[in-house]
Amino acid sequence: MSHTTATVAVMIREPFLDTQGIHNFRDYGGWKTRSGGQVRTGLLFRSGHHVEATDEDLAAIAPLGIHTVIDLRGESERAAHPCRRVEGFDGEVLFYDGETTSSPPHMDIGPDTSAADFARDRMLAVYTRMPVNPAMQTMFARYLRALVERDGASLVHCFAGKDRTGIAATLVLHILGVSEADQRAEFLRTNDAPTIDVLRRQSVPGIEARLGRTLDEEGIRALLEVHGDYLDRFHAIVNESYGSLDAWLEAEIGVDDALREALRERYLT
Repeated sequence: MSHTTATVAVMIREPFLDTQGIHNFRDYGGWKTRSGGQVRTGLLFRSGHHVEATDEDLAAIAPLGIHTVIDLRGESERAAHPCRRVEGFDGEVLFYDGETTSSPPHMDIGPDTSAADFARDRMLAVYTRMPVNPAMQTMFARYLRALVERDGASLVHCFAGKDRTGIAATLVLHILGVSEADQRAEFLRTNDAPTIDVLRRQSVPGIEARLGRTLDEEGIRALLEVHGDYLDRFHAIVNESYGSLDAWLEAEIGVDDALREALRERYLT
């Protein structure tokens, strides 16, 4: 086995960067394509936000050569949770000038509704809105363009690094020709992240405050993990309106043959 092949194999088994204050930081390259190619490693990174990044976390990120950060969070999220960046970072942070999602200050839940059912329905609603959300369409398009227009590695993140970020990574892998099974495996790999306690302390208190109820473990998992039916809901909404993911990518995200070829040229071996 060559050194390059061995490195890719390690990345597939252990893609997560060892962090203390960042959830779900990983390289999502390394997947094989239907045509026999392979997605390059060391260029495509994803994570949750970096508001609690430690000095050690930033030191671990610095050697990765990340020159572009795509922040999928909205204006209020960025203001409430400003991210730490690597000292001397001279790249570009791309973001949306407005809100990319909505979260009401108080969430009503019926007395006969379990917290787990409420959480699952809320997450499914996120994936129902995402394909038709103009802000997310704009940010997905910016991300794909940045991947071919800017040098060096990139990092895409949102708050938790699992929903908006998970779909962004899925779109890239789809365009690169990775199988649907492996796209799903990459999406669900979030549940293997060793930093779930980071996300729990960053998310659960605020959710419970808005909910007015303490969440049980099943409800917490529905909110903090990703499940296959979440991804299925995204695809169902896309297919219902556009017939296929490729048609949606072309109509709403601006993915044409030239962009597809440029992405494949740069990110496939």
